[in-house]
Amino acid sequence: MRIAMVSEHASPLAALGEEDTGGQNVHVAGLARALGARGHDVVVHTRRTAPDQPETVEFAPGARVHHVAAGPPEPLSKDELPPHMGEFAAGLAEEWRRHTPDVVHAHFWMSGRAALEAAAERGVPVVQTFHALGTEKRRHQGPDDTSPPERERTEHDIAHRVDRVVATSSQERRELRTWNVPHNRIAVVPCAVDPDLFRPEGAAAERGERPRILSLGRLVPRKGIRTIIGALAGVPDAELVVAGGAPPERIGDDPQIAALRADAEEAGVADRVVFTGGVPRSQVPELLRSADIAVNVPWYEPFGMSTVEAMACGVPVIASHVGGHLDTVVQGVTGRLVPPRDARALAYWLRMLLADPVTRESLGIAAADRAAVRYTWPLVARQTEECYHSVLRERGREVPETTGASAAMAPGGV
Repeated sequence: MRIAMVSEHASPLAALGEEDTGGQNVHVAGLARALGARGHDVVVHTRRTAPDQPETVEFAPGARVHHVAAGPPEPLSKDELPPHMGEFAAGLAEEWRRHTPDVVHAHFWMSGRAALEAAAERGVPVVQTFHALGTEKRRHQGPDDTSPPERERTEHDIAHRVDRVVATSSQERRELRTWNVPHNRIAVVPCAVDPDLFRPEGAAAERGERPRILSLGRLVPRKGIRTIIGALAGVPDAELVVAGGAPPERIGDDPQIAALRADAEEAGVADRVVFTGGVPRSQVPELLRSADIAVNVPWYEPFGMSTVEAMACGVPVIASHVGGHLDTVVQGVTGRLVPPRDARALAYWLRMLLADPVTRESLGIAAADRAAVRYTWPLVARQTEECYHSVLRERGREVPETTGASAAMAPGGV
């Protein structure tokens, strides 16, 4: 099957950890690789961000990146991109006249807008994954939400025009149903992790004698790092490792790290907080395995990739009771769910789990088992593939033959 993925700001090739790079980049890269491994021809279309970027880069067997000219060939924040989406759509349409895909899978709302415009000429079905909904972002961030004003209206339009919306959590599906999107046009397919990279077995990063709490991910305010720093004051002797942000050589220039350092000073825990900066993807499992507990407590969370990565490494997790965490974390079995922005509740459960190594081990074993049977790329690729087949059948199109294409969700697990 010829699959065109559209991910206007989140390239599979981008370095992770900074403001506009994170879970979507990982998701698009992992899904493209897994679909390529299943024999599909996958092209990820993303915006050109440097004049010397080659037009096409193969990054895995069966999967390549196509850089589309849209706006200046330089990095722009995603909130600056809407004016360039017409040019982006035109570039997609030109490419699809030469090489028409069987199905288009758009990632994020701007990609959906461009994909629908470009696909209309060739009558190609479009599948949409939003990764985050503007309504939820505004609900939690209020006046601090920097999204373009047309985002929510455009998302509603996309949700009603595409052939299928692939939501990453049950909570997202419930939100979409309040928009009157028909239930049979919504599929829930989670994000996933690479089981060869994220597993309990393997080396762990060096650490000292203190109990180690790990926060992994972007350092934007809604990720709740300030809450973890506040909780650390109630967890004597433990250290907090904050992994994310600018690369280590540029930590001193990262305003988010500077702000969090100030929060740690104010809370009286600066001597127990370590900022690593962005960590290379290959080193993330070792860092996770060095932790006693991984914490991810955002205000809202479409899925929560870093939570599942920790689970896959056999690390007990404490996560906020929001979004995708409601699907991935089984309360008291694979980890603990706590209210967002509640440093006291977080501190309580950190103290309880750090004082109980037997429970931590039990949670970690169950977490690894759940991740292995529900959240791996081979499984998620098969589920996504079935969504593609479904929309092709509805369009009366022939479904291309692919080895293993009809495999269903793996049974068992917690």
